Amino acid sequence: MEFSSKNASAAYTSLFLPRAVEERMLIALRQGRISKWFSSYGQEAVSVGTAMAMHEDEWICTMHRNLGVFTTRDIPLRKLFAQFQGKLTGFTKGRDRSFHFGSTEHKIFGMISHLGPQLGVADGLALARKLRGEKKCVLVYTGDGGASEGDFHEALNVAAVWDLPVLIVVENNQWGLSTPSKEQFVFDSFTVKGPAYGMEAHSVDGNDFEAVYALTKKLTDSIRENPRPILLECVTFRMRGHEEASGTKYYPDGLIDSWKEKDPIDRFKAQILAQKWMSSEEVQSLEENCHKLVLDSLNEALEEPNPIFNSEVELNDVYAQVQSSELTSTPNGPRHARRMIDAIREGLETAMELDPSLVLMGQDIADYGGVFKATEGFVERFGKERVRNTPLCESAIVGAGVGLTVEGHAVMVEMQFSDFVTEAMTQICNQAAKLHYRWGQSVNMVIRMPTGAGVAAGPFHSQSTEAWFTRVPGLKVVYPSNAFDAKGLLIQAFQDPNPVLFFEHKALYRSQESDVPEEAYALPFGQARICTVGEELTLVSYGLGMRWIEEWQTQNPNISAEVIDMRTLVPWDFDTVQKSIEKTGRCVVIQEDTYRGSFGADISHRIQTECFAKLDAPVEVVSSLDIPIPFSAELERGYLANSRIEEAINRVLNF
Repeated sequence: MEFSSKNASAAYTSLFLPRAVEERMLIALRQGRISKWFSSYGQEAVSVGTAMAMHEDEWICTMHRNLGVFTTRDIPLRKLFAQFQGKLTGFTKGRDRSFHFGSTEHKIFGMISHLGPQLGVADGLALARKLRGEKKCVLVYTGDGGASEGDFHEALNVAAVWDLPVLIVVENNQWGLSTPSKEQFVFDSFTVKGPAYGMEAHSVDGNDFEAVYALTKKLTDSIRENPRPILLECVTFRMRGHEEASGTKYYPDGLIDSWKEKDPIDRFKAQILAQKWMSSEEVQSLEENCHKLVLDSLNEALEEPNPIFNSEVELNDVYAQVQSSELTSTPNGPRHARRMIDAIREGLETAMELDPSLVLMGQDIADYGGVFKATEGFVERFGKERVRNTPLCESAIVGAGVGLTVEGHAVMVEMQFSDFVTEAMTQICNQAAKLHYRWGQSVNMVIRMPTGAGVAAGPFHSQSTEAWFTRVPGLKVVYPSNAFDAKGLLIQAFQDPNPVLFFEHKALYRSQESDVPEEAYALPFGQARICTVGEELTLVSYGLGMRWIEEWQTQNPNISAEVIDMRTLVPWDFDTVQKSIEKTGRCVVIQEDTYRGSFGADISHRIQTECFAKLDAPVEVVSSLDIPIPFSAELERGYLANSRIEEAINRVLNF
């Protein structure tokens, strides 16, 4: 499409409308109608020009200064303003601000404050389109400052390695808050970045609306025909502060004035008048209509209801609703002896068979079968499209998993060791965990977490990391202790529309064996298992702790202990624990983790708060020593909690 008298009015409306919103928002900010504003004043040509080149059913991943994307995608201004004011009818029901939201209806995936994570999400959205063979493109924005983050490198590398149909737009406005480009990077143009990743790169005057649109259309058309990533730098300038409160005093004198002469609105208006596509009266009338639409919409939004806090409503929206499983939870068919790693493999196979959309991703999981061989033979059976080796980039891969789920896929990401999950904490805890609460987007993703000590692997391959996630609303945490539970809980995890952290103890992979049903079955979350009925005390644990309890029982057959395997930590089955304590009056919680901030400490606190009247002794939490896990087998034995179990139990029994 070339601009002419036939489309000049529509094009100028698209470009001017976000400017009209900008001007009104600055007034509203001074009036106290909104609390914060990230201005894209002077950068409208980037958002509008690139968004116009996208098809309506193609995803766009936005940042702070992409107001023009939202207006170009025809999001109702009344609803948009309700979002800005924290109204109940906004996209996030008052739970998040400004552009921190997404809309599946409008194919927009909004940012979080960490700037870089949407790049990985774009990879996943693009991968979904590629897997389906659709000739579609995904557009994702980042800023010149945000491009310094590791997410930029990881996401571009993944996009290049997988030939993903994504256009990465760098809005180079030359300042990261108050930090100038020369303190952010040492090159003159982001076009040098493209070849470094094996992708082509282009640069355009981001204040030239016609040039931005023309080049973006050319690039997106090319991506649709020949799926691959392309980097596009749009050189522009931030006329206002990073956000209004920060101001622009750090700009050198005369800099703003020099960029005012390049204002994209004025430039395109001058072109319209020079080419006589519209008269000055028509342009003025169009601008007045935009201003009226904006003011009317803002006033209407002011009448929208404010949210009223209701704890039940808020809690219910943290997690997507789980549908009843059609699979049995009480399998009665033939069983066979299986090690825990074999049961996990069977659970993965069953999940892959039940859901053709399921994609597995992780380091070395394809031909090699993973370092623990959980996916051995999967490539031959399910193909490399569904069983995908990944570069060493946990953040981008979890982000890609989020993008895939938005497009209707189920996803498994394998952390080679749970210790490495720190590289993906933002994607897990700030992106995936909060999406449903923020704007109703479910994330059907299972992150498998080989974990734990007892194998003399040292401080970076042996940590107990479950408590890092049990405190994050929106995540579910599962931790089986045996092969039977591992298979049933893993199958259930793939049927849950929420992000699930699935912990698998490495020391149990090949040392623990159970009779496992051949048929598919799913064990509901939040149901603990009473392993042994007893009268004298209650023992609560999970994971390797259950093996320790079995060893203690062998040595102490005369003590009547009721043993409870938690199986899932979020949600956890307090009712079963409570009923047991009402009978025994004593409780010991046993965990492999260290004590401070642990899940065992949470269990103990709730028991002593809600079951105090039934207790005959304080609750003990047997934990590993509060030090990093040492490498030496002898030091590790001293570190682990199992050497302190008998002493703790005796204290509780003799209290």
